[in-house]
Amino acid sequence: MALELRTPLADSDLSNWTVALNTGFLRPPEAPKEEVELRREQMDLSRTQGVFDGDRCVATFRSFAQRLTAVGGADVAADAISNVAVSATHRRRGLLSRMMEHDLRAAKERGEAVATLIAAEYPIYGRYGFGPATWITEWQVDVPRAGLDPRHSAPVDGGRVDFADADEVRKLGPALHERLRAEQHGVIDRPDHWWRINTGQRQYPNRPWTEPFYVLYRSPEGSVDGLLAYTADDRWEGNKRPHNTATMLELTTVTPAAERALWHFLLSVDWVTRVNTGRARPDDLLPLLLGDPRAAQVTMYADWLWLRPLDVPQLLETRTYPVEGSLVLELRDAAGLAGGRYFLEAGPDGAACATTGRPADLTMDIGELGTLWLGDESAVRLASLGRIAEERPGAAALADRLLRTPRRPWCPDGF
Repeated sequence: MALELRTPLADSDLSNWTVALNTGFLRPPEAPKEEVELRREQMDLSRTQGVFDGDRCVATFRSFAQRLTAVGGADVAADAISNVAVSATHRRRGLLSRMMEHDLRAAKERGEAVATLIAAEYPIYGRYGFGPATWITEWQVDVPRAGLDPRHSAPVDGGRVDFADADEVRKLGPALHERLRAEQHGVIDRPDHWWRINTGQRQYPNRPWTEPFYVLYRSPEGSVDGLLAYTADDRWEGNKRPHNTATMLELTTVTPAAERALWHFLLSVDWVTRVNTGRARPDDLLPLLLGDPRAAQVTMYADWLWLRPLDVPQLLETRTYPVEGSLVLELRDAAGLAGGRYFLEAGPDGAACATTGRPADLTMDIGELGTLWLGDESAVRLASLGRIAEERPGAAALADRLLRTPRRPWCPDGF
């Protein structure tokens, strides 16, 4: 029987599609009514694909509209790809390639400048033109060794920290996140359903929910400049010694004072002897914030947000540049979506980018531009790896001066 690609997905197909998704992600192969209804609330079925072998769904794929922050704070329209799964019985048949091609071409036609995804496996997505653009670090902190005095954990700037509840977070959190998104390149938008799910108002039936502790930081002027969410276990060892672990779920701050205050608060909670940070910034203040930075041990350092350019001039003109310079980029794109030769003229006052017939300064696959665009990676490093060809001496160093940023990009959210 021929395999049928269905898109848009019909409501009647969503239950089978959910079973296939859960199967692919090694979750129980079922589709509870509550889960199907919750997924339907978030899905645009016109951008959802399923491959069916008879009545059984064997591959899933969906995308949705997303806003991504460029270097300098501008908003970029992105095609966010998620829920990609191919059943183990139907691998190596080109199903992902069919769905990816359909989605990327539709995104290009809609005028979205870039596609985004979180890669469950590193080797898969480079062949579709994606490159890793942001990274995350998880730390485990030995609190007794950290060297912070809990007796002086109150903010030193005259601000304050207060516990909050989920209703307050749903009310105050979106505006705080938008402030972060306006200044931190790599951050994506959070729709209303994100807040409802991540504060427990709506819950997936197969994902146990533990109500976290929420803490807000208010500046001396009273503005909410920081949000911390964490859970804690309840573990005691012999002779009544506490050995509890706090796990940070979120740390959103828009000022260094808020960041320092909330870290100091969490590392001063009574009975907590260990803190797991979750997906922290790759260049977080945390290790150097401690009296003994060796108290913080990296438990994970990994790629996170991957980018696939779809509109090169729009991407390069949207971001900002610290110095003046010009480059001709030869971009190879096997899918034929964004390849070509482009002339970039950029500087602190803006940028212009258009196709050109001038000789190339740098030659690379389109995914390498995805890796470079947010300013995290070095063109000189990629040239040393053989992933970029430097056609004009010094061009890779100029690309670094134009593209790299003082603080690294960061995307705190998965999707």
